[in-house]
Amino acid sequence: MMQAAFYETTGPAHEVLKHGLMEIPRPAAGEVLVRVMASGINPADVKRRAGWRGMQMEHPRVIPHTDGAGAIVDVGEGVDRARIDERVWLWNAQGGYGEAGRAFGTAAEFIAIDAQQAVPLPDALSFEEGACLGVPAMTAYRALFSDGPIDGCTVFISGAAGAVGHFAVQMAVAAGATVFGSVSSEASASHAKSAGAHHLINRKRDDVAKWVLDLTGGQGVDRVIEVDFGDNLALDAAILKANGTVASYSSSSDPTPVLPYYAFAAKGANLRFIQGFRIPEAARLVGHRMIATLAANQRLAVAIGARFPLSEIAKAHQRVEAGGLGNVVVQLSPAPDPII
Repeated sequence: MMQAAFYETTGPAHEVLKHGLMEIPRPAAGEVLVRVMASGINPADVKRRAGWRGMQMEHPRVIPHTDGAGAIVDVGEGVDRARIDERVWLWNAQGGYGEAGRAFGTAAEFIAIDAQQAVPLPDALSFEEGACLGVPAMTAYRALFSDGPIDGCTVFISGAAGAVGHFAVQMAVAAGATVFGSVSSEASASHAKSAGAHHLINRKRDDVAKWVLDLTGGQGVDRVIEVDFGDNLALDAAILKANGTVASYSSSSDPTPVLPYYAFAAKGANLRFIQGFRIPEAARLVGHRMIATLAANQRLAVAIGARFPLSEIAKAHQRVEAGGLGNVVVQLSPAPDPII
């Protein structure tokens, strides 16, 4: 048996999340069995558990969380047994929006998952850091590079201190871009600056559009990495350079925004919607290599904002809902070897 967190109906974290014993899964053909050491929590996990925008239960029981990290302890048919004991990070352990996906994610001591979804974890990163790569780091990678190289480009990162934003700043700087970013407090500014951002502005206090245009000689930026498309439509149109790209990965404040078409069309803008659960395989593999290279060169800092034991998973979800700097992870104590 293994320790696991789960829910059987959507709703508030403290009401629906439970903690108890479940059977240890067995790896099917093409799968690996991973002893999970850390489980990362993303806003998507919290929204799914809460029933955001009418989301329904897709399985009778769900073990939450898409991201995680641990070590392979067994493999299914067709998987090289040399992978046993390999340190790995996990992605898309539950599936994306609009699909049933998998019932059992990473908030458990063990998970059986497709071998391709268990990526070698760089030696420079801990399990907790590895548990923060699947959604935040890969979303940042896809948003930055989906339209080609950014060396010599100007990039504006909305919410530069957020989980995705913090990774995006580091990746953009490493790729040779000049990075502008918006933050909401002095603490956020310090956090984003530590990641390497060149220019930062407090979006709550200052005129962001004027600031960007002044710093770019009125031209605007080549890329906008957007955390809330619906809230920032006018700003993005104003600061975008002609033929530039807005890559948006969320629009939580307004899921059905009204698009100011001609404000973007006048600039020949490219609008790209980023879905971290839908990254094409070829691009995903390039992203994996970039993460490994940055980590090996000590150019990838993973910000852990809070840690919780599995027994306090409800508090961990509430921390994500409340916001705050850094990623939130659930720690799993080393489990005994499963009886295979």
